[in-house]
Amino acid sequence: MPSFDHFDDDDQYPRPNRRSDDDVQKFREQLRNGEKDINSTEALEEIIQFYFEHEQFEEALSFTERLLSFEPYSADAWQRKGMILNNLVRHDEALDCFDQALAMNPADADIFVNRGITLDNLNRMDEAVESLERALELEPMHEEALFLKGVALEKQDRFEEALACFRRILTVNPENCDAWYELGYCHDFLDQLEESVKCYDEHLNRDPFNTNAWYNRGIVLNRIGRFAQAIESYELALAIKEDFPAAHYNMGNAHANLGQLQEAVKAYKKTLELEPTDVPAWHNLGNAYEGLGRYKDAIESFTMALFHDDSHYESYFGRGCSYDALDEPKKALADYIRALNIFNEYPELWYARADAEYNLGRYQDCLSSYRMVLKLDPNNTEAWYDYGDTLQELGHTEEAIDALDRCLALTSSFAPALYSKGKAFLLSGRKQQALVCFKHAFALDSGLSKAFEAEYPSLAISRDFSHLIKK
Repeated sequence: MPSFDHFDDDDQYPRPNRRSDDDVQKFREQLRNGEKDINSTEALEEIIQFYFEHEQFEEALSFTERLLSFEPYSADAWQRKGMILNNLVRHDEALDCFDQALAMNPADADIFVNRGITLDNLNRMDEAVESLERALELEPMHEEALFLKGVALEKQDRFEEALACFRRILTVNPENCDAWYELGYCHDFLDQLEESVKCYDEHLNRDPFNTNAWYNRGIVLNRIGRFAQAIESYELALAIKEDFPAAHYNMGNAHANLGQLQEAVKAYKKTLELEPTDVPAWHNLGNAYEGLGRYKDAIESFTMALFHDDSHYESYFGRGCSYDALDEPKKALADYIRALNIFNEYPELWYARADAEYNLGRYQDCLSSYRMVLKLDPNNTEAWYDYGDTLQELGHTEEAIDALDRCLALTSSFAPALYSKGKAFLLSGRKQQALVCFKHAFALDSGLSKAFEAEYPSLAISRDFSHLIKK
């Protein structure tokens, strides 16, 4: 909320003498005694100030209207009324008051600043920036106008322009910790992450107990990949404000990125103590359990995520993977299908579905799913291999060879694709081409020669193929 600093300025609303403590006490006594007919403008000013400071805005408004009945052409009084109305969330009326004030005193930068605040509250951002620029025309180094303009530009994603505002503040006041904070925020959104950390550090040197600054610093460090330092930042944020679920959640993500899954589980559980309906926390808890091989716990976590949001396709996917790990492909497939009914442009989901269909012996469905993977991700080497290998197993040799060629065009040294292609050539009676493929495959992966001996024991000892098998 704006303070009274803007309109309690001696220059714009002169008062010969400051009120003594005795005078203020006298006016407060008058109020306590129910005296409403106070006609002194100086007394009214003190009363308005008193009510404003105590956030009794309706009372402040009442006395401001009384002040205006005595001084209807006072720009300062109209500005007072506008600020009080802003605090009462009556922004349209506040804007009218600031316009009245400017009609009487168009050279007052503070009125333009408060008008800009009101336009910001009305989400009329272009006009807010324009009003703040008018203030800066009158007072080019008006620190609050520069700061508010920067914040308004941030809300419009105009981060480069916002940076210029905050830097300008720091040229005259390098101790302005709020400007350092906003610089960190801007650099973050501009992907200038190292600069962002430096600015948050500057802010925290001046305000070490700002929970949000420690938290934001952690987010940026997470994005850089400095996960251990990110955890330290989240811990400092939580030392100041323990009931900060987002900090617990992102600390869990940092632990997970370091492979510290037990610690991640603790952090996600703490998040859920504070926010039991947090779907991403339930989902990531499931991911952590899955990574630990605790598939039943993972299923419970994904199920809780879906209880709170049955459109969260990622949790259907995660639960399906856990069912797959427990060798329950039918349940896995059901979850993959549910996920794809919500979002069907996710190649990894189609891939998981294809594998589940393969495991259930639903080979035609499996081939259709692989085709969807390749439509969405045509450079997926593994998918071309699995599609080609399945075609080869089903005896569709020409289609298999075409698919395996696509795989090898992406990764020429993919030994399993060469081996499968050799099998397709064998199946179609092209022994010499099969020999070339097997030779290349065995050279890349000697373990495949053992597989060949197991699958084709008679061929392995034949004159044509025995020389490929290294004893």
